[in-house]
Amino acid sequence: MKKDRIEVAEPAILIGCQLPDQTDEQFAYSMDELAALTETAGGVVLETLSQKRERIHPATYIGKGKVEELSHLIDENEAGVIIFNSELSPSQLRNLSEQLEAKVIDRTQLILDIFAQRARSREGMLQVELAQLQYMLPRLAGQGSSLSRLGGGIGTRGPGETKLETDRRYIRNRISDLKKQLDNTVKHREQYRLRRKRNETLQVALVGYTNAGKSTIFNGLTKADSYEEDKLFATLDPMTRQLKLPNGYNVLLTDTVGFIQDLPTTLVASFKSTLEEAKEADLILHVIDASHPDRERHEEIVLNLLKELDASHIPVLTVFNKIDRAEPGVRSSMNEQIHISAKKKEDLRKLNETLQSQVLKQMEYYSISLKADQGDKLAFLQRNTILIERKWDEDHKHYRCKGYTPAHLYQRIATEWNND
Repeated sequence: MKKDRIEVAEPAILIGCQLPDQTDEQFAYSMDELAALTETAGGVVLETLSQKRERIHPATYIGKGKVEELSHLIDENEAGVIIFNSELSPSQLRNLSEQLEAKVIDRTQLILDIFAQRARSREGMLQVELAQLQYMLPRLAGQGSSLSRLGGGIGTRGPGETKLETDRRYIRNRISDLKKQLDNTVKHREQYRLRRKRNETLQVALVGYTNAGKSTIFNGLTKADSYEEDKLFATLDPMTRQLKLPNGYNVLLTDTVGFIQDLPTTLVASFKSTLEEAKEADLILHVIDASHPDRERHEEIVLNLLKELDASHIPVLTVFNKIDRAEPGVRSSMNEQIHISAKKKEDLRKLNETLQSQVLKQMEYYSISLKADQGDKLAFLQRNTILIERKWDEDHKHYRCKGYTPAHLYQRIATEWNND
């Protein structure tokens, strides 16, 4: 996607509507997150406007009086973009664009814009463009002159820059083409997963709310160079590296895209093959920012999305990161847990040891005898299992081998080989 970034931060006004099912605290956290998203996209927050309502106004999201107040704020602050903290319907977007002398975007469009900036792999770029076009298509009708305010900057990266909004038929054709390209990419990814399974390597996936510190942990454990930044959605493209446990056994560790509250449905659909890296894992490391005041809500959002991906049956180790900045007594009652700071080497060693113990729980204990001429099988055990004992029995002329094996190899090793 485009590499150019806004040289000067774009002035923005944020709008939120608090409904009865939200507490004051939850609403405040949501607006803080919107501000962080805005800054990540290259904007600067000038003002924040909010309203308590029983329900969202069907025509303008906020009430008529608030729209007038917002119009005055735009004039006073010379704001370039107005960002709403929910996904606007096509009619709401059209009505607001006609009434306000500024570019109007919603939370979904803002997240899509950040993804457009951050995607680096071909698959990531295709996924973002598909999500943007699917979002854009139902919002084209009747926008008229309001399109002239789109300009550049937040909300226009990706296909928006090419003025595709003027040709619905072209967009539909492009969506169809992107889906075909992504289907081929998904097939390649599935073949890669099957190859990993055939190589009989245990897979561990890092998941978590955006900016929880997954990439810092990934880099610290694997000595990789996954992109790190203290911003939302620093990592979009999954990266897989080999990780050696303290006992010498190798597993595959995958860093995945961060989750977020109200992740756009178009993005969930487009990134489904990427998110399914977690679904294929033997163990999930769920990273939580222990210092975040809304960490319990973050955990709930991630676990719900794992459930949507049919991954809730996979064992989870909860990793409370940034514990050095957290209040005392941070705990989760849902899964086994560990408390670390990913910046400390001793904590990463502790995590690797805990990961090893969790991996052992996924494995089966075996004890078999191998003849002297079965060196190939002995090499297999050394390569694909945790071999904790190998003794030569001089009386019986065989090796006595004990260890732990992935469950899918147990039948072959413990039964078939013992009968050879």
